[in-house]
Amino acid sequence: MTIYQKLLKVKEEKGAGFLVLIDPDRLSTEQIKELGLKSQKAGVDGFLIGSSLLLTNRFDEAVKELKSSVSVPVIIFPGNAYQVSRHADAILFLSLISGRNPQLLIGEQVKAAPLVKDFGVEPIPTGYLIMESGKRTAVLYMSNTQPIPKDKPDIACAHALAGEYLGMKFIFLEAGSGAENPVPDEIIKAVKDFITIPIIVGGGVKTPEQAKSKVDAGASFVVVGNALEKNLNDSILKEFADAIHWKK
Repeated sequence: MTIYQKLLKVKEEKGAGFLVLIDPDRLSTEQIKELGLKSQKAGVDGFLIGSSLLLTNRFDEAVKELKSSVSVPVIIFPGNAYQVSRHADAILFLSLISGRNPQLLIGEQVKAAPLVKDFGVEPIPTGYLIMESGKRTAVLYMSNTQPIPKDKPDIACAHALAGEYLGMKFIFLEAGSGAENPVPDEIIKAVKDFITIPIIVGGGVKTPEQAKSKVDAGASFVVVGNALEKNLNDSILKEFADAIHWKK
């Protein structure tokens, strides 16, 4: 079974999936292992690992250490072509379809594709949409693009549908790491009603209640990162898992 098929199975069996995002620059090797083990015990369905900008050369090591510590999928969430590792199970092969920067539409993908093939990492084509979130996040600055306005669901729907027609397997609605506000429920619902492929929602999800509201609006997977870095304990992880997994 491919990682993509495993993710679809999670959605079918649990209603929605809980993904934890790890930034290799922000956590030490021991902290990555600790977060991995605690998250898996609490019921996380997989890990995303990557960043808009890396200041160290620890990416490959971090992926390896995380993979050696957990049994659920470890999926690269790349900010550029340098974030590829043979130790990962899969990579979200992102195209930033909400922007008009050709480097992130196809340029970085062309550089990364041969490495993905050589390493034998499973690519999962994903349409990446950056949404307005109340502040200029790192992903906006590094991508040199404009976000989709939070009160323009029609624009989000048109971009998501284009991604589906281009053959993407997921649409990722992203508010950005450290966003003031997560992706609005109204945007999620509108996109969910307009396309047929699963939706991943991430950025700015700080509480289990917010996570549940994203699932209720139509998210197939919810990504949580910063909230766990700042409050890493078993109870909050379990609360997120219970809020997201609505099929008991």
